[in-house]
Amino acid sequence: MRRKQRTEILINGSAGIAAALAQEIKDQYTVTMIEEPSHGLVMVKVRETAQKSLFYLGEVLVTECKVKINDQVGVGILKGDESDLAYDLAVIDAAFEARLKETTAWSAILLAEADRISEERKAFDAKVLRTKVNFETMDTD
Repeated sequence: MRRKQRTEILINGSAGIAAALAQEIKDQYTVTMIEEPSHGLVMVKVRETAQKSLFYLGEVLVTECKVKINDQVGVGILKGDESDLAYDLAVIDAAFEARLKETTAWSAILLAEADRISEERKAFDAKVLRTKVNFETMDTD
């Protein structure tokens, strides 16, 4: 599983999953803090569809953290003010980078969570589509 996909699942999924996975590593390994969870601003770049030009929409507050496990660096960065989750993401990332044995069982957990997120989004989309107006069938008298 790729880092981007894994991070999206952990951010959008159940809050307890990232904490549980990180705790499993913290209980068995020495986690060295490289950079405490801190706030920063990131410029959001958007492509304008008509002219295909890039422009900066604005800034977004992010929380980022860096840790090291067995000489492997892990990075956790996410939108908003969530220091605990940024730390947990960094620990999980470092565990995957260090190829710790615990990470092999995590793939099934992450894939199950991805399926749950997908079903939740489908249900939300269906709910939104029920309120959609079909303008082609409206009377134009």
